[in-house]
Amino acid sequence: MTSSCTPTTLLDGLTFPEGPRWRDGRLYFSDFYDHRVVAVALDGSSETVVHVEAQPSGLGWDPQGRLCVVSMTDRRLLRQEGGELVTWADLSENAPYHCNDMVVSAEGFAYVGNFGFNRRAGEEPCGTVLQRVTPDGSVHVDAEDVMFPNGTVITPDGGTLILAETYASRLTAFRVGDEGRLADRRVWAELGTGVPDGICLDAQGGIWVADPRNKEVFRVLEGGEVTDRISTGTHGCFACMLGGLERRTLFLCTALTSGEESAELRSGRIETVEVDVPGAGLP
Repeated sequence: MTSSCTPTTLLDGLTFPEGPRWRDGRLYFSDFYDHRVVAVALDGSSETVVHVEAQPSGLGWDPQGRLCVVSMTDRRLLRQEGGELVTWADLSENAPYHCNDMVVSAEGFAYVGNFGFNRRAGEEPCGTVLQRVTPDGSVHVDAEDVMFPNGTVITPDGGTLILAETYASRLTAFRVGDEGRLADRRVWAELGTGVPDGICLDAQGGIWVADPRNKEVFRVLEGGEVTDRISTGTHGCFACMLGGLERRTLFLCTALTSGEESAELRSGRIETVEVDVPGAGLP
């Protein structure tokens, strides 16, 4: 196991980093309470890519290379066109509360989760839907009764989508069919006391799982065997992404908390640790 590895801080002073994606030599991520998408290079230099007033979350790119951003609190999916963000799809009809993470397939289908309930208002956890957005902006419900659909990956062959169900402590797989439709739902791994948030896939089929409650990131195989654990110390780990020159750098999005108090705390960090198996698939 890689349990003895200690992450190194690449960038700090963030409000709450989420949705990390590796592209063109930089890590892109959403900084929630600064309402911006940020890109950071391996030398730690960073820039704001775009502002999203209703709070950015999941990120991706369509086949034309346009940046796509989940706008959380107004429950829209945005796409960058001509330097500006425009609405690609309105997700509010089927999402009862904030939208969150997303993956965009090589064919241009976006799969977007949502909280399903307002935990901070004391609402009880309940199932919600996973929505698929087609390239023309139409919205479809591909899965129901999902317990806080969160981090999402697609295998290199494009045939399987794997989703973190945060409040069910499991990873769930779907077959990707015609027009990107999801079918044949099955449990990929039960995680016991693990609380999966963001996830990323490696070239041997392992999935790294960010676990904010247990303040760690761990690697799990289909069926549930955990091969590696890395502690993130005092900070919860909310998302992860494999990138770097050989995609062997595991980027971690960490913070002391995820609530709005993060705007004042600015405890958010991008941390890194080197691993043996490179990243694969999407995002």
